[in-house]
Amino acid sequence: MLRTNVERRVLKFKRPATTSRGSYTTRTIRLVTISDDARPGVVGTGECSPLPDLSIDAMNEDQYDLLLLTVLEDLRQTGEIDREALRPFPSILFGLETAMWQLERGGSTALSDTPFGRGEEGIRINGLVWMGSFEEMMSRMEEKVAAGFSCIKIKIGGIDFAHEVEMIEALRRRFGKNEIEIRLDANGSFSAENAMERLERLAAYDIHSIEQPVAAGQWDVMADLCKESPIAIALDEELIRLTGTEEKEQMLDRVRPQYLVIKPTLHGGMAGAREWVEMGRRRGIGSWMTSALESNIGLNAVAHLAASTYSAAEGEMMPQGLGTGQLFEENIAMPLEIRGERLYYLP
Repeated sequence: MLRTNVERRVLKFKRPATTSRGSYTTRTIRLVTISDDARPGVVGTGECSPLPDLSIDAMNEDQYDLLLLTVLEDLRQTGEIDREALRPFPSILFGLETAMWQLERGGSTALSDTPFGRGEEGIRINGLVWMGSFEEMMSRMEEKVAAGFSCIKIKIGGIDFAHEVEMIEALRRRFGKNEIEIRLDANGSFSAENAMERLERLAAYDIHSIEQPVAAGQWDVMADLCKESPIAIALDEELIRLTGTEEKEQMLDRVRPQYLVIKPTLHGGMAGAREWVEMGRRRGIGSWMTSALESNIGLNAVAHLAASTYSAAEGEMMPQGLGTGQLFEENIAMPLEIRGERLYYLP
């Protein structure tokens, strides 16, 4: 028989995590633990942490707790995760999948039997530059380059566009495209009217890709951009509200993006993440995975999922977005370490 427990925690950011939608100063998470009477002493822990105003399953705190308890009761009764029923609740699905995966691994946080999970190889990650003032963003960019990152992701849309271009130009003046790969994340901040003009202006700086240039739901606009843009386009927020297989396929066939940025907490849990990756592969669409402001529990799970999903030998293992474990003042201890531009699991 399975036994479960839920603990709510509030994590405090070291400094506000700012996007074009606003700033986060704290993060409420639920830690779900699952044990099995048949395996005394073995426990699995997962993290359920929807993002307010973004996650499809974001709701009132008490409502979320009640829903989570109901789902856990079903799990105890059946012994299995009902992934189809949980498609509309990706943050809950992700937490349960993480806990059950650890339980299956005998309680080890080494969730995958991969070179990463055995501590033999690190996963290359991008250095993330959060929004802030021009001076703050320039300073953060310098920090990432000095730390050894060769792939820099810059969130734009929070300050004057001309200043953002100036900042990107400064980075490119110092480092060519063979030295530093630049990824941008617009968080839907461009309009249908100005998007192409801005993309053409940014293309002068050898940009690898730009995430979600316009807000989600504008399939025709996004399809035109993906076809005409001089910069490869990656979808992120566009994936959040698509839970069914058929509607996912319809969007991909209509929009035809170059990349997908997959966040299991937002995009269907681990099952949904794997589905997105496979759909992309069949259409020649690349992808990478990104954590979504989870604690180290969630970060560890996404890292092992990425390590077990992508093949480095086939050149699929692009830099992943897995550095957010450094954001919180009192994070949950996990055997993870960032060395230079790589995230390592330490068995």
